[in-house]
Amino acid sequence: MRVLLVEDEPDLGAAIKRTLTQEAYIVDWVENGQEAWNYLESDTQYTLAIFDWLLPGLSGLELCQRLRRKSNPLPVMMLTAKDTQADKVAGLDAGADDYLVKPFGMAELLARLRALQRRSPQIQPQQLHLKNSTLDYGTRNLYQPQKSGEVVAIALTNKEFQLLEYFMRHPNQIVTRDQIFNQLWAFEAEPESNVVAAQIRLLRRKLAEHDCDLIIETVYGLGYRLMVNGC
Repeated sequence: MRVLLVEDEPDLGAAIKRTLTQEAYIVDWVENGQEAWNYLESDTQYTLAIFDWLLPGLSGLELCQRLRRKSNPLPVMMLTAKDTQADKVAGLDAGADDYLVKPFGMAELLARLRALQRRSPQIQPQQLHLKNSTLDYGTRNLYQPQKSGEVVAIALTNKEFQLLEYFMRHPNQIVTRDQIFNQLWAFEAEPESNVVAAQIRLLRRKLAEHDCDLIIETVYGLGYRLMVNGC
């Protein structure tokens, strides 16, 4: 999942990004409300947003209001030191889906984000199924039946998980290297020429070792396509 984090406190922003990245989120972190709005207006598809209330440029409250005026249902977690009932009501009325008062623990932040995922219909379910393969968001494993009837759990790295999820959401479609990079790497990441190809090679090898139904083929001159064995 891709998260837009808008937090102008450098230490807190870095800590949140580090925590979310360890949990396999793709995180774009900005410190200015206007820059955040530019990201939201781009073609990047976010599944969650975390807004600090007090920001330079546009406040988190204004970001929420702009989103809802455009009927954008993006789930938003509001972070703030404002802890009065009136402040909480103002944040929720502006369109925030949840409200977390500083200081907070990272475990609570993660739990609240998981709760947002469960109750937001536009966010993916806890498992993703394609033919006989099941990608599980809780364990970050791919479960694949074998010819013997046994179901094996294929452990995936964070990037392998993100890459396979993207392909499973676009089966039989050709996706370019740039599409993959722009969706699965944060904006500030350096676009090394072979990083996508290298990750795909590692994922292919792991899938082949377990006789997986999912096959990633190279469409020369165009990109890659996930084919489902037997379909």
